[in-house]
Amino acid sequence: MKGIFVAGTDTGVGKTLFSAALLLHLAQAGVRAAACKPVSAGCRREGCRLVNADAELLAATAPLQRPLEIVNPFALEPAIAPHIAAAEAGVELQAAMLADACHRAGDGADFTLVEGAGGWRVPLNARETLADVARLLEFPVVLVVGLRLGCLNHALLSAEAIRADGLELAGWVANPIDPAMPRLEENISALEARLGAPLLARLPHCRHPGELARAREAAAVLRRITAFTYD
Repeated sequence: MKGIFVAGTDTGVGKTLFSAALLLHLAQAGVRAAACKPVSAGCRREGCRLVNADAELLAATAPLQRPLEIVNPFALEPAIAPHIAAAEAGVELQAAMLADACHRAGDGADFTLVEGAGGWRVPLNARETLADVARLLEFPVVLVVGLRLGCLNHALLSAEAIRADGLELAGWVANPIDPAMPRLEENISALEARLGAPLLARLPHCRHPGELARAREAAAVLRRITAFTYD
């Protein structure tokens, strides 16, 4: 199964924005791509089920449509660390279980995009982290860097950890979550010089409030400047 694992330097850095933009890009290219966010924390209740907004966006933008329960098999209500939310819900998260869910979501697809939760070392249980899911999948990793003060340290440590876990850092994405960040261009140049992986895309600071509109705005830029292909 071909695919990528989308990781981030932290929570709220734009993993879902990039993932949705890439899925829209692949759809336009005719690629039968599937999406999976194996675990999410921070959901709203709709009747008897929990719904995560990020997973909803992935389900809406993936060329291969899957039920939300397949795209996001483990949805946890409070917006806290997944292992804490799972323990409170009486659920035991295991890396092998989440990797299997990713394979189910990608069944029959040409390409599967898997989005993590938070940063690279987010715990799943007392022993495992989301990095263990990526290791089981053996997908190349794309690192979304939220450009704000402190991003250099977060990005370099994340890249070091990804490689230490034996995975390929296929590239990184610059997302200006703080458009007023001092020395923005200098920080991007510093990461280009030090990360040892290509800058795949520089996302715009999206103006539209709607999630799908923001993804389309980002996808328009992605089509112009990305070096990433699913091959």
